[in-house]
Amino acid sequence: MHMNVAPHLLTEDRAEYERVLDDALDTAHARPELAGVGTRLTVAQLRAMTLNATALVTSAAASEYDHFVKVREQNRTAVGTRAPVPHDLPGPGAGVVAIVTVMVPVLAGAASVIFLLVGAVVHALAPTVAFGATLLTAGLVFGSLAAAGLLCAAAGLLVTALRNSPAEVSTGGPPAAPDDELSRAREAWRLALLERGILPFLRDALAATNPSDP
Repeated sequence: MHMNVAPHLLTEDRAEYERVLDDALDTAHARPELAGVGTRLTVAQLRAMTLNATALVTSAAASEYDHFVKVREQNRTAVGTRAPVPHDLPGPGAGVVAIVTVMVPVLAGAASVIFLLVGAVVHALAPTVAFGATLLTAGLVFGSLAAAGLLCAAAGLLVTALRNSPAEVSTGGPPAAPDDELSRAREAWRLALLERGILPFLRDALAATNPSDP
């Protein structure tokens, strides 16, 4: 059966329209004005009639629907503007710098330990040999390099954390306010569609059917 589509009802909202209709038919037994459902007309007949009259039914809630679509588009636009841009991503050189920053203090620290140990042994065995003092001096120099490297690495991590914090906040999900407004707009449209569109149509369809008709 061909189903008419309201000119202003977007394709993505047709399923929502059908859900509101199905909810109304499922709860028809609790609505006195729909007491004829199942006797005068079956649920399948009423559903088909309402789907064929989509343009008429949805026009009763046109203002709420237009507001809902507007809020949804604004919300999508706001989410799109918070998407990360490619030039914010670190380039290949950033990885090399990070590796060097980490490796320098490690290698310098290892060299410092080796030179200090060997220098101490040589100096203990031959105090008069200048080579032992040279090794000790080299160990102290590499120890200073290791300490400086650790300070540079810590500073780099701090700068990276400070730079990434705003990006993480800005690229997160949409704030609560737009989502709340979108939910309110959707519920307002659903309520108007139900009370001013679907229920009156079902009531009129039942009233127009003679109880004696098959």
